Amino acid sequence: MAGMDIDGNVEEAARRVQVRFVTKLKAPFKAPPTSIAIPSNLTRLGLSSIVNNLLKAGNDDWNPEPFDFLIDGELVRMSLEEFLLAKGISAEKILEIEYIRAVAPRKEEEPSLHDDWVSAVDGSNSKFVVTGCYDGFGRIWKAAGSCTHLLEGHTDAITSVCVVKTRVAQNDADQIVATASKDRTLRLWKFDADESSDQIKRIRAFKILHGHNASVQSVAANPTGEMVCSGSWDSQIALWQASGSDTGDIISVKKRKKNADEEDPQVEEEAKSTLVGHTQCVSSVVWSQDETIYSASWDHSIRRWDVEMGKDSLNLYCDKVVNCLDVGGEGSSLIAAGGSDPVLRIWDPRKPGSSAPAYQFSSHGSWISACKWHEKSRFHLVSASYDGKVMLWDLRTAWPLAVIDTHKDKVLCADWWKGESVISGGADSKLCISSDVCVL
Repeated sequence: MAGMDIDGNVEEAARRVQVRFVTKLKAPFKAPPTSIAIPSNLTRLGLSSIVNNLLKAGNDDWNPEPFDFLIDGELVRMSLEEFLLAKGISAEKILEIEYIRAVAPRKEEEPSLHDDWVSAVDGSNSKFVVTGCYDGFGRIWKAAGSCTHLLEGHTDAITSVCVVKTRVAQNDADQIVATASKDRTLRLWKFDADESSDQIKRIRAFKILHGHNASVQSVAANPTGEMVCSGSWDSQIALWQASGSDTGDIISVKKRKKNADEEDPQVEEEAKSTLVGHTQCVSSVVWSQDETIYSASWDHSIRRWDVEMGKDSLNLYCDKVVNCLDVGGEGSSLIAAGGSDPVLRIWDPRKPGSSAPAYQFSSHGSWISACKWHEKSRFHLVSASYDGKVMLWDLRTAWPLAVIDTHKDKVLCADWWKGESVISGGADSKLCISSDVCVL
């Protein structure tokens, strides 16, 4: 079949290339597989316009959609001609260009206001978002602006929150959340995620974990939900029992209820074990597999720990203080970290001589405070920075896919929610939700 010729409203002097647009997207996103001649000076915007025109030709109700483009598995972030030249790809043959839906939020929800800095966020459960705040309270949100539970008990700022996923047979609505605080403790909380009420429900922790000698900076649960680990300014990583409540000392705390006689038993526990090796603040911990914990520290190192042996099996040196860490990507093996410069670094420890980062992304303008892999994509992750921006990344290009600048101050935390939203908290006391991000 003869190829069509599309001008794309550019000068006739532009060189033309024969291309065929292909996609793994289902209808109505499938364009005809015909080869067409297009100007080689088109950028992503021009390519997106052509694909939208092709889709509209077969569907009068088509609404324009932003697209991204891959050639030989790499995202195009310059003009077609520049890309082909940089990669040494011949323009003589028909060029196959794959298009995907652009990974960028299409909607910004109303910010959810807090009384102080929003320092921690967890979106790992699709039913709710957990936030930690400098006012000492944890909060459960079922949607933007809709806070259902207030977690009260910490006596200083909350620094980290984590949903504890339990495999034990129990009512799915009964959720457990862990919080870490500058008050040197961790607390575990239970609540019913499906409970509906017109009023915010105040809840007390069912377990208080004591043992750190300084502010607790990070908390993470193991995959079974039976244990949590924490990193602290005391340079140690502590391991705690999350499930069960009959092993510690029971104390009684008066409930804040009209019936003052009713008491709520709380259990206080000490750490089961500690991992020692870091020489400064342990800023971030990730418990990726039952036997493996990753940690990041202000001592410029990232370590992988064998939980059973109690020793580190990998010690990566970074030139900078490390603030945040996450493990994911291909084979759930890539280590992403950010710290006291604007560079998001990613290591692949499976590769020999892996002490140097495999990827470095440098678009932020200040320290990086958070990074998080998308749970179901081996390419995508989100980062947050003191520059007030949240950025979405794809390993197939060095430029951010999207820059979210809804915050008016430092961004302190970020995560994914429901697979298609980015959530973030900052020094502007807001939880922001950017939704309809088409990653998959």
